[in-house]
Amino acid sequence: MTSPPRILLAGASGLVGARILRRLLDAPGAPWVLAPVRRPLDVSSRRLTVLQADLADAGQDGLLAARLRELTPKLDAYVCALGTTIKRAGSREAFLAVDRDLVLRLATLAHDLGARHAILVSSVGASAQSGNFYLRVKGETERTLADLGFERVDFLRPGLLLGDRAESRTGEAIAKALTPLTNPLLRGPLQRYRGIAADDVAAAAVALLDQHAPGRHVHENAGLVALARP
Repeated sequence: MTSPPRILLAGASGLVGARILRRLLDAPGAPWVLAPVRRPLDVSSRRLTVLQADLADAGQDGLLAARLRELTPKLDAYVCALGTTIKRAGSREAFLAVDRDLVLRLATLAHDLGARHAILVSSVGASAQSGNFYLRVKGETERTLADLGFERVDFLRPGLLLGDRAESRTGEAIAKALTPLTNPLLRGPLQRYRGIAADDVAAAAVALLDQHAPGRHVHENAGLVALARP
């Protein structure tokens, strides 16, 4: 009998991550999800192991790795939906610590534990050459993650994420309110900037776990919706 896949899920309490977690736990033949978090999750399942740790402290990575090795001899995939804003983080340095450093630290840990597939929720416009700090960080993170040695890497680049967040983001809330007016105006190549439901992004991420062709794959709005609603 084939054992269920073992997935390291980062960002399990966030807008997209929480939806990914729910879909994974509700799926037939549900995988075993290991979720490193800073705060307890309001979710329980025999297929979920919550690993509460001080994720801001890179010095704790060894302890987290040891705990994971105690729980499982091997990981199959790394799914990351971590993300913050400069305003919420408090500074560019604090933003980098989450959106780049933590993403890559956990990716390295997952790869070292055998994961061969990585799925990262990034952002539309992500580019290491971007003049926009946020998009440049996203692009640099993608590039570095792709070089870690995973057999397959999927980068999800959604437009504005639609869904209720635990925290308030004023600018984002205004953009969401205008989405019914702005989405129809964004046509052709501009469709990738449309608002997209966080549920669709989560569904796409889970669907991609069944994709095994090697290489680097980028998915924007249209592709994400196609994966979410086959």
